[in-house]
Amino acid sequence: MKELMKSFEKYTKTECGACGRFLELQKTEITYLGSVFALELPACPSCGTVFVPEELATGKMLEVEKILEDK
Repeated sequence: MKELMKSFEKYTKTECGACGRFLELQKTEITYLGSVFALELPACPSCGTVFVPEELATGKMLEVEKILEDK
């Protein structure tokens, strides 16, 4: 998971679609299947829009879903 989070740094060179500022990694709480997770995700420091990278949405969330199903 640590390597995945480090890969999000590449998105800090991406501009926010809403206001044009560059994204920064910010601690963000997400809720998924009734569980709350704190992650550093690319987000706009101005308007607060959070970008969820595809590799998180399709890969790691599937792993999390499997872990939660096993509980």
